[in-house]
Amino acid sequence: MKKDFTKIFRSRYPLINNDAIQNPDVLKEEGNIIDLVDEKGNFLAKGYYGIQNKGRGWVLSFNQNEVIDQAFFEKKIKVALTERKALFEDPDTTAFRVFNGGGDGIGGLIIDYYDGYYVMSWYSEGIYKFKEYVIQSLTNAGDPRGIYEKKRFDSKGTYIEDDDFVTGERASFPLIVKENGIKFAIYLNDGAMVGVFLDQRDVRQTIRDKYANGKSVLNTFSYTGAFSVAAALGGATKTTSVDLANRSKAKTIEHFSINEIDYEAQDIIVEDVFHYFKYAVKKQLAFDMVILDPPSFARSKKHTFSAGKDYPELLKQAISITNNNGVIVASTNCSTFGMKKFKSFIEKAFKETGGKYSILEEYSLPSDFKTSKDFKEGNYLKVVFIKKIN
Repeated sequence: MKKDFTKIFRSRYPLINNDAIQNPDVLKEEGNIIDLVDEKGNFLAKGYYGIQNKGRGWVLSFNQNEVIDQAFFEKKIKVALTERKALFEDPDTTAFRVFNGGGDGIGGLIIDYYDGYYVMSWYSEGIYKFKEYVIQSLTNAGDPRGIYEKKRFDSKGTYIEDDDFVTGERASFPLIVKENGIKFAIYLNDGAMVGVFLDQRDVRQTIRDKYANGKSVLNTFSYTGAFSVAAALGGATKTTSVDLANRSKAKTIEHFSINEIDYEAQDIIVEDVFHYFKYAVKKQLAFDMVILDPPSFARSKKHTFSAGKDYPELLKQAISITNNNGVIVASTNCSTFGMKKFKSFIEKAFKETGGKYSILEEYSLPSDFKTSKDFKEGNYLKVVFIKKIN
């Protein structure tokens, strides 16, 4: 490691950044176990070499004598499953994360659980080399009905289209799972996404239990309508879901239907969210609650959105169609800035629109999305419930 980087590894930083490596020419094959040493050859850590958008691999151990083998993976996975024991025993929640990369000790590997089925997500060819260790560990410790995988390491760092079934029995789709009693339709073998983002579990429950009753709700960038379903189950007078993807409408209808909600009483709109904001202003529409959960980066025919640059402008548009004393649920999964910066976006948007606000509550990742204090970027989710004041 370069001299300037040795300190961060001594403080147990887990990501092997490309800029930190003094002699990258020795890195030959992804999946190789490598020792990190300082300029004098003193041991810092050991990890694996694997190219992904965040770096060139992850530290697996700060113990020079630890062996990276089947037993190592099994121990990490067994500990992670044990820590989720309360979720495994909750009859109202059958979908959650059981292994969260570096937070559970193996960066680049994520494992989610869907009612007996496990989905492994691999973020580099390097970590994928340990596939058999992980399958064996899950088989020994997790009692899987079946195992699926998502390979997220093509040349552009995105999902590789494939049959994602790995072993066990194939699931019947849709696989109906529960989250705090809310039902979701899951498709484990239908592309990169399965139908719901598990990291918003606490936020959906809060919307349903505390904020939705008697309110009109606009859910933007709605994907499969999960926030809309939570709001409707919480007593919202009406929900409006807006997303640019054509498939979002059918998926949203499906989610309303399996929760026994009349989808025809809701508005489900396939449109660019930015166009919809203009339409809403023109028609003088206003909502009691507006949910903003855009992707970190999105491009449509007329708009390019980057959360780090454009979130304040997005908030301004949301403010313009939120009723006084209404609530904006502002969310971002962008890892390049923290909660302090996110709150400055909120302050900027209200200042420029001449409005006042108060922050009601805020959320980060739920407990099953375990993070490490040594890798703050891993705690990427920021959600703020904002009250618009007269």
